[in-house]
Amino acid sequence: MGAVVDDARGAPARLRVGGLVAFSTTDWPGKMAAVVFAQGCPWRCRYCHNPHLIPSAGPEAHDWADVLGWLDGRRGLLEAVVFSGGEPTAQTALEGALRDVRALGFLTGVHTGGMFPRRMPSLLPLLDWVGLDVKAPSARCSEITGAAGSGLGAFVTLALARESGIALEVRTTVHPTLTPPDMLEKLAAELAAAGVSEWVLQAFRTAGCDDAGLLSDAPRGATVDESLLARLRRHVPGVVAR
Repeated sequence: MGAVVDDARGAPARLRVGGLVAFSTTDWPGKMAAVVFAQGCPWRCRYCHNPHLIPSAGPEAHDWADVLGWLDGRRGLLEAVVFSGGEPTAQTALEGALRDVRALGFLTGVHTGGMFPRRMPSLLPLLDWVGLDVKAPSARCSEITGAAGSGLGAFVTLALARESGIALEVRTTVHPTLTPPDMLEKLAAELAAAGVSEWVLQAFRTAGCDDAGLLSDAPRGATVDESLLARLRRHVPGVVAR
């Protein structure tokens, strides 16, 4: 089993897992995948729909050895394993976990907000796909994440992923007041300048969100209309709503 040293005693770190989904066709579009939810995230995104995964320990925990044993039994039934969260790259154990999963013959993908770009050079060779959440224009990401400088990390991660040639999905969650049209248009221009030609807009979902203000502004979730898509396509031609 792959190992990453994670403490001063030299003990191998094991990925902290806060949840599992046995089968998904949406977490890595076009692939039949299992989803491993990594526990813990240093950001506090206001629209987060997995707030139980933010603390370093949560209500559900799976031993990594047990997860591998379960995945071993899924060989031939699934194509891939996607690490989601939380924020998978927050754990140094992710590298070893990726090696473990690849040794079983699965393709590997990760969902990330780009908060640890310095870790990406060692992770990208172990990945087949990256789903990168770019929250907002770089100067305004902190309004969503609650973390200063978060926009820089996302765009550095974007540059590293593009340079690597890995399959990449860039996406942004749309909320009518948190990410209004003018902000999205500014982000579209930034993404275009970074070389992005395809971009997924994900409508805000109320499920799991515990921000009363956001729920009040969009009590039934959000929609992305065609007029907004037309504005954004002036910058990024391949914009789609999901």
